[in-house]
Amino acid sequence: MNSRRIATLMVHTSPLDQAGTGDAGGMNIYVIEAAQNMAAMGVKVDIFTRRTDADIADVVEVSPGVRVIQLNVGPISGVTKEQLPSYIPTLSEEFKKALLETKYDVIHSHYWISGKVAMPVAKELNIPLVHTMHTMARVKNLNLAEGEIPEPMIRVQGETQVVAAADSLIANTDAEAASLVSLYEACPDNVSVVTPGVNLKVFTAGAGKAAAREFVGLPKDSHIITFVGRIQPHKGPEVLIRSVAEMVHHSPHLRPKLITNIIGGASGANQSEVERLKELVSWLGIDDVVRFAPPVHREDLPQWYRAADLVCVPSYSESFGLVALEAQACGTPVVATAVGGLRTAIADGISGVLVDGHDPRAWSSVLARLIQEPQRRVLLSMGAIEHASHFGWDATSRGTLDIYDRVLSERRDAQKNIG
Repeated sequence: MNSRRIATLMVHTSPLDQAGTGDAGGMNIYVIEAAQNMAAMGVKVDIFTRRTDADIADVVEVSPGVRVIQLNVGPISGVTKEQLPSYIPTLSEEFKKALLETKYDVIHSHYWISGKVAMPVAKELNIPLVHTMHTMARVKNLNLAEGEIPEPMIRVQGETQVVAAADSLIANTDAEAASLVSLYEACPDNVSVVTPGVNLKVFTAGAGKAAAREFVGLPKDSHIITFVGRIQPHKGPEVLIRSVAEMVHHSPHLRPKLITNIIGGASGANQSEVERLKELVSWLGIDDVVRFAPPVHREDLPQWYRAADLVCVPSYSESFGLVALEAQACGTPVVATAVGGLRTAIADGISGVLVDGHDPRAWSSVLARLIQEPQRRVLLSMGAIEHASHFGWDATSRGTLDIYDRVLSERRDAQKNIG
């Protein structure tokens, strides 16, 4: 096991990018955390990504046993995720060149574009290919926000090809595994479930809510609701904004102490989304209640979670929902949509509350009730810490390494039979 070397591939965003802005999100955290935990078990992990910053070295050692290696393909800046598929053939060539210099046991690609880049390389170099989707076009297109543009057919076709080519597919939850089989005709034997995790050393209850509020500069006696994530329609920040407007209309006594934090940056093609939401907040007349903040550095993020009474994840689909897990590990209950991986990330009624659909009135009633029931929030907070404690990254890494072992063993057996 200790001599293993894994080539991880994520080309549409770098693990070095700030999560919560552009195309950087939960997947960035997933890849780096899983790699570091594998490295702690003696496995070497090289993460290949497309260069998007001229100032970063060709090879960056993130931590012992984990390196990020830049693929120099296309313009350094200005290439959107939507334009990236046209670079797939060149990325494949560069990735193959890099892999010829070092012997790798497994290629693990993340997101469909990386899967497409990895497919011909894995075949040509005879290296097993493991793939994690993170999100899927067909799932997203079944759950679009109002006015949201559907994922393009090139992505659906690409995902279908990756599913057929991969030696093993890793799903975040049983629901995602079922979607791979039902929507993409994946062979059930090729699909394994490995749940993402949370860094339980970083995301903790810490010194508690009062100290956290002092740290982030929020009043100690406020009712604080927080959203953390990329500002895009699919993540549902508008649902939270509209539900807060409903709440102050129906429960005006909550308004003087109510603060709603929207923390995150514009994403991908949605560069004007933050401005649109600010205009909506003004139009709804809740400028005094809703505050926008840029993405927060990872080391400060636990304080923002601890400072909140509730963290909201109103996504339209979510392969897992790391924000929900991080908030719960900090002792903050989560209110989230009852979709996809959020049904696993949150224990409904124990660590938070799952809401069916995106009706602001339904969300408003749940939020108002929880804000006015501090005893219930205390119980949910205790349940949140307990629930999150079962999702450490070491378990994610061990589960992933088991899959690597299996595909390598199957590959050896197949080659023996041929021989």
